[in-house]
Amino acid sequence: MAQQTPLPFPDALPPADGPLPPVSADTDGAGPGDGTTADPAQPELPMPDARSSAAGAARTRQEASRSSLRRDSSRPWWAHALGRLMAPWVRLKIEPQTPTEHVPDWNGGPVCYVLEDYGLSNALILERACREAGLPSPLQPLPGDPTGRRRAYVALSRRNAGPIAPLPAIPVVHARSAPANGKSHSESLARLIQAHRADPSLDVALVPVSIFVGRAPEKTTGWFSVLFSENWQLVGRFRRLLAIALNGRDTYVRFAPPVSLRAIADEGLPPERTVRKLSRVLRAHFRRIRTAVIGPDLSTRRLLVDRVLAAPAVLEAIADQARRDSSSAAEAWKKAHAFAYEIAADYSHPVVRSASFLLAPVWNRIYRGVLVHHLDRLKQDAPGNEVIYVPCHRSHMDYLLISYLLYTRGIVPPHIAAGVNLNLPVVGTLLRKGGAFFLRRSIRGSALYSAVFSEYLAQLVSGGYSIEYFIEGGRSRTGRLLQPKAGMIAMTLRAYLRAPTRPVLFQPVYIGYEKLMEGRSYLDELSGKPKEKESIWALLMGIPKVLGSNYGQVVVNFGEPIRLTDVIASHAPDWDGGALGEDEKPAWLAETVDTLALRIQQNINGAADVNPINLLALALLSTPKHAMSEADLLTQIALSKTLLAQLPYSDRVTVTPHAPAEIIAHGEEINVLTRTPHPLGDVLDVDEEKSVLLSYFRNNVLHLFTAPAWIACCFQNTRRITLSELLRLGRSVYPFLQTELFLPWTEDEFVERLRGTVDVFIAEGLVRMKGGIEGDLLVRNASQSDEVFRLRAIGHSLQQAFERYYIAISVLVKNGPGTLSAGELETLCHLAAQRLSLLYAPAAPEFFDKSLFRGFILKLRELRLVWADANGKLTFDDRLDTWAKDAKFILGRALRHSIEKVSPEAAAKP
Repeated sequence: MAQQTPLPFPDALPPADGPLPPVSADTDGAGPGDGTTADPAQPELPMPDARSSAAGAARTRQEASRSSLRRDSSRPWWAHALGRLMAPWVRLKIEPQTPTEHVPDWNGGPVCYVLEDYGLSNALILERACREAGLPSPLQPLPGDPTGRRRAYVALSRRNAGPIAPLPAIPVVHARSAPANGKSHSESLARLIQAHRADPSLDVALVPVSIFVGRAPEKTTGWFSVLFSENWQLVGRFRRLLAIALNGRDTYVRFAPPVSLRAIADEGLPPERTVRKLSRVLRAHFRRIRTAVIGPDLSTRRLLVDRVLAAPAVLEAIADQARRDSSSAAEAWKKAHAFAYEIAADYSHPVVRSASFLLAPVWNRIYRGVLVHHLDRLKQDAPGNEVIYVPCHRSHMDYLLISYLLYTRGIVPPHIAAGVNLNLPVVGTLLRKGGAFFLRRSIRGSALYSAVFSEYLAQLVSGGYSIEYFIEGGRSRTGRLLQPKAGMIAMTLRAYLRAPTRPVLFQPVYIGYEKLMEGRSYLDELSGKPKEKESIWALLMGIPKVLGSNYGQVVVNFGEPIRLTDVIASHAPDWDGGALGEDEKPAWLAETVDTLALRIQQNINGAADVNPINLLALALLSTPKHAMSEADLLTQIALSKTLLAQLPYSDRVTVTPHAPAEIIAHGEEINVLTRTPHPLGDVLDVDEEKSVLLSYFRNNVLHLFTAPAWIACCFQNTRRITLSELLRLGRSVYPFLQTELFLPWTEDEFVERLRGTVDVFIAEGLVRMKGGIEGDLLVRNASQSDEVFRLRAIGHSLQQAFERYYIAISVLVKNGPGTLSAGELETLCHLAAQRLSLLYAPAAPEFFDKSLFRGFILKLRELRLVWADANGKLTFDDRLDTWAKDAKFILGRALRHSIEKVSPEAAAKP
């Protein structure tokens, strides 16, 4: 099991996958040069760590630079003067570290560089990068000057913007999708290819070079400089000058492997077609590099909305809406258009950079560190995949936290599905600019809205943009994972099946907090108060309190990813990978969605983090007054850590490295514990309000202790039990625990885990093994021993789950078969649990949660322990009585009597 260690913020840029594709692989159809997205199947350029440095490579580059200076002593005087003027404002990071490896034997042949767009600053930066890298100067003409411009570089587009205003957006294509001068290709490039046709001995190496001014957000030193960072807009001269002045010290220059113009010219294609093909491949290359460095171009919200509204499924829904409303098609189209604009994100790179600039001091102020684990595995798995981030949902901070962490680690932030309740004035606009798209809590009853939203999501999936959504549907108020709502998963699956070109990777994410900003509101909601509606005023009023609080540490763990193709293959082995039509609904679709939802929840649990507050909650909530002596608390925390180490749940679970004494000190520091000094030993406790909140953090990690808690529960009311009986009972109860806690094991695997847990209990002295006539007998110590106290503390976390199960069984048996429907049983169980909590002892907030009773009843029906008759009433046989009798091992006689006493009967019908 991994131990928590802070990971540094990696400075590496996101990798790409391979060299520039050969021109001959391109076709003469639509491509990036025509304003369309580059083919995602084409390989990309390698992108090594942009900030790593090696002494050997540096020396090689310095020697090559000195040699280059001797060769290029005749560079133009204006380049020398302007270069010296710009030198203090520009610091270059060149990739790869030794670009000469990409340009072999350049002394024996001419080299021509290709830039994405013209500009004096680009020419000067390129010239300096070539000198530092030991490459030929771009400001010296090629032999015979085939370009006619007395230089050795060409560009695909020219910056024609005015001195102040940026270039206006092109209405059909992105600003960098086609040459700004309106021509279909570079004239210099055409002359260069023509020169190769005229001179068979000429062979120029064409080297694409990407230049970015101001990429890394963590290097930004001022708010104003964020506004002039690199983006997709082709900017004017004045804006470029400001960008260099503010961000020039973070200039990134990327040399790509060369393309042989001789090989291109020898293909024998018509001259115009050859130039078009080469231009398209180069534009595709520059778009891939720009996407990897600064993220995708998502600024064209209007174009995306137009695509959504032009989709056949949406057009059909518009026509249906017009018929239903007896309105014109134009009015129905306006309604669809309003839906699309309500939904669509409006991604803005400057806003994202500004947000990262602002959030860094906020995190440092309210959190004592943000730890990230297993992100390196995501970077290995993500290339070439459409990544769908599926985190657990604990707080409104989840939205900001994941996007911030990804962005500052060189990964493009995802588009985030947010509830329309967050579309507040100002806040909604900022979230939308950061990549949030909004959806209504329920889309039933509006076929038009459903069609528009589904098509928007499909456009994101087919475009290869990462997405994030919470399959629980809302924030968990109890700390447990909620039963998944599979609507978004189903839409994602259908979007992939209709255009299965780019594989989809679901990335579960676990977020662990030590203290919640919404803790007070969660308490109110759990006590029965209605949920307060989000408002801009409530947000503004809450900012001072948030900034003045200490919320401890946050941990973000990336779980085991799930490849969609693997899940489909297990349910639809006959699917040949072909696209499905809009109306096709194969029989395996629903089952595949359910499997995906379950595996996502299981993998989130499999990446859990155990922080100090989780361990304190497990220990202190096991006592009636939520208090322990310091010595007992230290021992209990140590036992919990031992169980986690000896019985690892998965290789992605992380555990706090702090010692028990440090954990207690941390709990006092963030005001979770109260210490009461006493001559016989200090007592540590939590008050009633904090104990309810602590149950939230206990529930975060309850699944990790299922096997130890089950065994401990078996010894609550008996000193002896055979190993075979304990394993039989465990196998019997496991299906219900698995459903409630999203456990990953089969029944046989859980039984083996119980065996391993018994071995740990014996080693820790909690139980002893004795041989007997009935087989191996497990025996615990006498009632008042320290070992029994520790066993009861471990078992308490699951005790109320078994009480809930017994309530459901008791209500069923008391009312008899054929009396209650599933809904009626759920309501009576909820009332019985509430009454039991009021009469006897306070219970955790989830004790009378209807959804937990609902899940238990569904599992009873799935196992055919109960079933519905012709009237929809639940009936059962003697097997349910047998199951109920096993409860005596877990629940004491007095507690069973109390449950049976409060279990209600259905009201008699007149």
